[in-house]
Amino acid sequence: MKRPLFRRCGTAPGALTPKDQAVGDQFRTMLTALRNPEPWTPGTGSARDIAVRVGPFIERAQTRPGDDHGPEMIAVALVHPDTPYAGAYLHVRRQLGYTERDWLRCPTSAILGFWQPGYATLTHAANGLPLPDDVGMEPAHYALYVEARKRDDSHDGYTLLRLGPYTQTRYAQQDYDRLTAALDGRETTLAPGFRVSTRCGPFNVSDHQLFTDPHDADAVALLDTAVAGVSA
Repeated sequence: MKRPLFRRCGTAPGALTPKDQAVGDQFRTMLTALRNPEPWTPGTGSARDIAVRVGPFIERAQTRPGDDHGPEMIAVALVHPDTPYAGAYLHVRRQLGYTERDWLRCPTSAILGFWQPGYATLTHAANGLPLPDDVGMEPAHYALYVEARKRDDSHDGYTLLRLGPYTQTRYAQQDYDRLTAALDGRETTLAPGFRVSTRCGPFNVSDHQLFTDPHDADAVALLDTAVAGVSA
């Protein structure tokens, strides 16, 4: 692993310069984070980012419920260490591959704990490196849900169709666009008293028996079959 270089600027004795002090503070913050990780456990429901090991580096990641089966796996998205506060890093994030990974299936054994600023110097970005092609995680799974909801702004309703798993967002987006177009003008007529719409969400492995495999299938035809079954 390429380690950040911490050393005093210049060779003259005397008081630390502000730059020297900043480097020293950064080094101490990193050591504190490594020595005192904040424990994370699956199912905590926290919105805080986590720190995950990617090879010899540590990366910042955001978690997503779903696509987990027991405590061994969770879906995450790797994000630039300065996310979400530094808009100026947008181009850098793209260049280093942080915006091109989508959601990944991360083994919980790779999670160090909650993200701390001290980990930032141990990321690929801080070392001027792009994320490797293989980060040790498979693509996460997605699903489409066609739902009928009451038109009185309540959440009452039911799910007409569950499609999944999708291993890439672009495949889910293609079917989402087709289903949305097929529902255009029919949202309030397919199920009287309800509004039918499509949403993209996580694929819940534990409920796999409730989903229809979308591969080699026509999503619109599956929708028509589901609607006919409800109307029968």
